[in-house]
Amino acid sequence: MSGAKKSTTTKTIKKILISQARPESEKSPYFDLERKHSVTLFFQPLIQLVPITGKDFRKTKIDIVEYSAVIFTSKNAIDHFFRTCDELKVNISQDTKYFCITESVALYLQKFIMYRKRKVFFGTDGSNKKLFDVLNKHKLNEKFLYVCSENQQDNDIVNWLKEHACKFELGYMYRSVSSDISALLNTTTFDIICLFTPSGLKSLFDNKPDFKQNGTAIGAFGTNTCKAVEDAGLVLHIKVPSPQTTSMMSGLDQFLSLSSKKK
Repeated sequence: MSGAKKSTTTKTIKKILISQARPESEKSPYFDLERKHSVTLFFQPLIQLVPITGKDFRKTKIDIVEYSAVIFTSKNAIDHFFRTCDELKVNISQDTKYFCITESVALYLQKFIMYRKRKVFFGTDGSNKKLFDVLNKHKLNEKFLYVCSENQQDNDIVNWLKEHACKFELGYMYRSVSSDISALLNTTTFDIICLFTPSGLKSLFDNKPDFKQNGTAIGAFGTNTCKAVEDAGLVLHIKVPSPQTTSMMSGLDQFLSLSSKKK
């Protein structure tokens, strides 16, 4: 998967929608990018995550302690996993292994556990392929719980687990719903919109059913999100992760640099 498309826009880019919460630290690389390229970033989640209560999760008959390994593709999944464990008064074994999509997600585990490299694993570039490389080394010895949204699991991961005859179960501990940001979309024209989930794209159309790209550059993170954008008939300009761009921030930086050279 490539990074920024070579056919970059020649118009001046000023306003960029990042469909995530604003970083808590002002030292975030996003703000360095904002200054470097003289753009304005608007941080606004397109979806809200609604917890599935421990009581409702119990109805799935999944016994968390039976699983020797847990798969996380986001920090949100980690939050909801440990919230569910607290609600159900489940004690997680010290020997439980954790497989994470990125190092950043893996390091977030420090908020909940004693971080030990021998039991925390992650892909090297944020791609599913690298996560699969790590899972492949452990697939025969572990029983996996893939913690995900009820309506937003990564089908590539599910299919890989099935194809490799892994013992696994999907742990639905939250669901995503569209946020109401129609006022922002109706009053602000964005030069770039950055999406992180297929549900984010759905929310874009929920909020603005008549949305037309009209030269707006689209950035997408993750295989499923990129596919959803292209399936919707939109032109995708920034695809991440890729060998050159492992994060949305780096993908944006590359795209903006290439665009400025065309001026």
